[in-house]
Amino acid sequence: MVNTKLANPAPLGLMGFGMTTILLNLANSGLFQFDTAILAMGIFYGGLAQIFAGLLEFKKGNTFGLTAFTSYGSFWLTLVAILIMPKMGLAEPANAHFLGMYLGLWGVFTLFMFFGTLNGPRMQQFVFLSLTVLFALLAIGHLADNEGIVKIAGYVGLVCGASAIWLAMGEVLNEKFGRTVMPIGEKH
Repeated sequence: MVNTKLANPAPLGLMGFGMTTILLNLANSGLFQFDTAILAMGIFYGGLAQIFAGLLEFKKGNTFGLTAFTSYGSFWLTLVAILIMPKMGLAEPANAHFLGMYLGLWGVFTLFMFFGTLNGPRMQQFVFLSLTVLFALLAIGHLADNEGIVKIAGYVGLVCGASAIWLAMGEVLNEKFGRTVMPIGEKH
């Protein structure tokens, strides 16, 4: 007999998102200096791994997962491009206010995606709500030239990234043990 059950790709995407978000926001919060580790993580785990997870969600027929993971994977790849293209002599550095608009658009997208989580686990709702707040604060901070707001956003980003990791590991461990090991607020 052939096993037709498909694995859940969401934990891969959530870990790529969560760990990369934490790294970037360690810098946004001022706890660490910006480092090339963020760029590498943004390309390979935040970017490519999330896109792979999104494509696997397609195979499962999950439009929300496809849209979320491929979009946020692409977010990380574009953000890395925004940061490294000027250093490579391929473009001028991004205008801080236009970067604020870029982040604001991602915030609008994320708000709509948050509405899509309202019939899902509570932890998924928290990830998307905290990400909406993160993008809003980053957009405002860049538009207002206010590093203090960006620093506050960094702390929100740490919480957001940690919540994505919790959700990912909850999905993995709860499935592995066949019971709730890490509560994620499942709706029944």
